[in-house]
Amino acid sequence: MSHTVRKYNPSLGVARTCFAAKHYERAEPLLLRVVEENPGFADVHNMLGVIHHEQGDYPRAQKDFETALQINPRYTDAALNLAVLCNDTGQYDVARDLYDRAITHARKGPGEMPRGVAAKLSNMHAELGEAYTAAGMHMEAAGEYEHALALCPDFVDIRSKLAKALREIGDFDRAIGEYQAILSKNAAYVPARASLGLVLFHAGRRAEAIAHWQKVLRLEPEHAAVTSYLKMAGVEPNP
Repeated sequence: MSHTVRKYNPSLGVARTCFAAKHYERAEPLLLRVVEENPGFADVHNMLGVIHHEQGDYPRAQKDFETALQINPRYTDAALNLAVLCNDTGQYDVARDLYDRAITHARKGPGEMPRGVAAKLSNMHAELGEAYTAAGMHMEAAGEYEHALALCPDFVDIRSKLAKALREIGDFDRAIGEYQAILSKNAAYVPARASLGLVLFHAGRRAEAIAHWQKVLRLEPEHAAVTSYLKMAGVEPNP
């Protein structure tokens, strides 16, 4: 695809600022003006694709992303955005192919990937995991959360979701391990400690569960759920 030399348009800077702030209603007309004057900015087409996807105009969004990729075939963000769109519209094979190509293009060398790209891919896996969770498919959800953590091991919220999915399928030992991994990084992270106690209790490790719940109450004396858990275990809550 051939384009004339790109010239800077003053509207572009304002449009990028509006887009970054998610003021899409202000960004869209500015971006369309830039495209009309010079269609050679791949990132402008990508931003328009995001806006049109958000608006539910899927055919237009798909065209925007495809144009961005015609201008720059190695544009990882556009490829990932198009993959998400194709997944939303039932084009699953196309989505998977785009996803695989995006990962390949994103790698700078064996096993290397820019942090921003890894984070975006990780969140895509996490979103799919949430969809499986909502459908009651906890085994599949756990698999997606594991893919997400392979890319970004320090995403505590995703590790918590993995632990919960493992608990739901009855894999208590692994769930306990995931919660312990979270607490090894932040011993004061109350949600993980409260959940760890619950898994331990279900695994028949009552004394350990109670000990963790009592630690929670020392951090948050008014924690209603943990207070209830202790009463369930026949223990008077004492922070």
